[in-house]
Amino acid sequence: MTRECMNSSAMNAAIVRMAREFCDREKDASTFAFIGIRSRGDIIMERFRTAVSSFVKTPIDTGTLDITFYRDDLSRRIELPEVKETRIPFDITNRKILLIDDVFFTGRTIRAAMNALFDYGRPSLIRLLVLVDRGARELPIVPDYIGTTVDAKKDDIVNVTLAEKDGTDAVIIQEKRA
Repeated sequence: MTRECMNSSAMNAAIVRMAREFCDREKDASTFAFIGIRSRGDIIMERFRTAVSSFVKTPIDTGTLDITFYRDDLSRRIELPEVKETRIPFDITNRKILLIDDVFFTGRTIRAAMNALFDYGRPSLIRLLVLVDRGARELPIVPDYIGTTVDAKKDDIVNVTLAEKDGTDAVIIQEKRA
């Protein structure tokens, strides 16, 4: 059984709302660099940057981060990992970073992303933005900006589809049958 939790208009509204919250909460949003975690956090990051640009006229540095080799489940995966490019064309040392991902679950992906980031320098601050928070934390990591929170069981699959990659925008929960 599947259920849609977010459609295209709800996704766009959530991104604009988070952009407004970010600009209101952070004293000078233009001092941040945005880094999207591949392979959907980078797309959400670009959409978020566009939304923030309507509030902040200064250009914002952006980058993308591949965390494949930083994952703690790499040795348990059956399929070969697909490694993508990390592109951070600026020094992150002493920078404020907004790390962006699609779905927040246990916190392990974000832990891996922070480990990867520290290979590129030592940021002065890291904030976290996620489109979907599904709970079930295993690590003491909490997002600063959340697009939506969904009620999903641990075995359910939460899929984010994006027009740029999948042809449509949606958040769909695929419930595992008991």
